[in-house]
Amino acid sequence: MREITFSEALGEAMLEEMQRDPTIFTYGEDIAKQGGIFGAYKPILGKYQDRILDTPISEEVIFGSALGASLAGMRPVAEFHFADFLFTGMTAVANQIMKFKYMTGGQGKIHLILRGPDGISKSAAAQHSESIETLFMHIPGIKIIVPSTPYDMKGLFKTALKADDPVICFEHKMLYAKKGPVPEEEYYIPFGKADIKKEGKDVTVVTTSRMVHESLKASEQLVKEGIDVEVVDLRTLIPWDKELVLESVKKTHRLVIIHETWRRGGWGAEIAATVQEEAFDYLDGPIMRVGAKNVHIPFSPPLQDFVVPDYNSVINEVRKVLNV
Repeated sequence: MREITFSEALGEAMLEEMQRDPTIFTYGEDIAKQGGIFGAYKPILGKYQDRILDTPISEEVIFGSALGASLAGMRPVAEFHFADFLFTGMTAVANQIMKFKYMTGGQGKIHLILRGPDGISKSAAAQHSESIETLFMHIPGIKIIVPSTPYDMKGLFKTALKADDPVICFEHKMLYAKKGPVPEEEYYIPFGKADIKKEGKDVTVVTTSRMVHESLKASEQLVKEGIDVEVVDLRTLIPWDKELVLESVKKTHRLVIIHETWRRGGWGAEIAATVQEEAFDYLDGPIMRVGAKNVHIPFSPPLQDFVVPDYNSVINEVRKVLNV
């Protein structure tokens, strides 16, 4: 099977669906001429110039107009440039996009996507490095996809482009250049279906995005110690695959949750609470959570490495839950 990058998988999904559906268009900052700040749209540059648009720096207008375009029958894909900048358009997102379908009793189908890069990169500092997906998991009204591989990126995004609910897609900056197998045949990945990236019998590790790769790296080290880790990639946070997680925990009897966002109040707490409520009798140890320390992401590379978890963090928590 051919291998393409995470970024190419996104562009390919967009191109295929734009060819099929003339109502799909995309816009944001540095889109039309540059192909996006990380080049995610380079595969479609020059192909649909009237449907790939640059905008002023005004997130409230970008996100609010996406709602209006959706209600008029279009399928807009609005880029937020960096996840941190979602805060500058939060009224449009939280008070309009996420509530409109509910407030109209389902009469308004909000088929739009908000997408863009999140997470750390090399010294991007506090205003360009945050993982804020938990906020949108907390507020009802939007689907959340968090792909970790080129295969998942394309399949989930194609599903998002056909959805009749608003979708937000968080794409980790450090994954755009990552290559992986992607079939040339058309496929779609349904929301709410997690993927076991590695099967194991001793402990379940639940994660998403870049931390999937850190968890797999940790599992390679731990197997040398005789510890067999099962790595579960949720792929989507709303909805999340409760059934698969519970099934895995009932098999391994132990659970570690890791995410790059802050540990305090992070989405891992929701997973942990659900497992405690519905599979407590199967647990042979405490549920362990791994997340960033409760500070903003520093500019300093050593401090960034100190704040954000990595594969060593996974290894340490797995050892704790196994008492080794």
